[in-house]
Amino acid sequence: MVQELDAADLDIVAALQIAPRAPINLIAEVIGLKPTTASRRLANLQERGVLRVIASARWTVLTSGNPYVVWIKCAPGRTDAVANELRRVPEVQSIMMTTGLTDLYCTVYPLPDTEIQQLLMTQLPAIDGVASIRSDLVLRAAREGFGWRLHRLTEEQTATLTALADYDPDSPAAANPALGPNEHGALAMLLDDGRVSSAQVARKLNISNSSAYRLVQNLLESGTARPRAEIEPALLGYPITALISLEIQPRHIPEALARLSAHESARYTVMTAGPASVFYHGVFRSEDALADFVTNDIGALPGIVGMNMSLVLRVLRRQWIDREDDFILGERQPSALPRPDDGMAS
Repeated sequence: MVQELDAADLDIVAALQIAPRAPINLIAEVIGLKPTTASRRLANLQERGVLRVIASARWTVLTSGNPYVVWIKCAPGRTDAVANELRRVPEVQSIMMTTGLTDLYCTVYPLPDTEIQQLLMTQLPAIDGVASIRSDLVLRAAREGFGWRLHRLTEEQTATLTALADYDPDSPAAANPALGPNEHGALAMLLDDGRVSSAQVARKLNISNSSAYRLVQNLLESGTARPRAEIEPALLGYPITALISLEIQPRHIPEALARLSAHESARYTVMTAGPASVFYHGVFRSEDALADFVTNDIGALPGIVGMNMSLVLRVLRRQWIDREDDFILGERQPSALPRPDDGMAS
């Protein structure tokens, strides 16, 4: 059973969601903890594999095209085996076991050398135990996982932490930058550790501290790298994850994307090319909260002509980090994040 975190740990997580790279002594001051206590608790969360501060990279930096949401129906008794094979596929960013019409949901990001047609039409369907597969191209993202936050801090605390953040998570991404070897190296370090310091980057890349600082800041301010506190919502009091596909009349899609992505439960809201035009991934505190969202929020959207919903039973991978049950068992799993310095095109 998932054990939720205590109040102090929740405050640390909430603060890191706002200012992922802020010094822990400043975070401690804002949330009312001793610096040594906050540092010890953060280290404990990280060592147990409960929390990781990483960075998300823009699609155009890591990939050769937009991602796909993929639904897989497995032969009876073969779901675990199929999921384990999916872990071997570097393009698979997330894997979840689900209820409903299919058994597995995953997101697939085409890497620079990926032959996406071969991957979706041959490689994945050929996995032993796959009965059927459906893949929908993501056309536009209105909300991504790094934007979801735990709302428990005061307005004053939130404002102070926002000022401590060394980037603006809500600013639009700049035009796709041309990244050289040092930019790729710094980005790779940020993807693995979103709190990596300029001094660490300087030592790793053998450049000056001032050059490393400019590298890191350019990656952050351009939106190329977006630091995030990565933790399972179940630990934060949101044990229910719903995956909802909506058929919506075309002229109502923009409004649906805007209203759904603004909801506090939203982790991932995108427009897709498939049977459903909008895909929504949200987290909820209870069955009643999900029921209210469906009847009140989705029910109020204009142009809805169809809906399909699945619930997540287990999260096996998120952000290329294999989870298994590490957030329950406390066993840290190695990161499988793609490295932008390994043959990555700029």
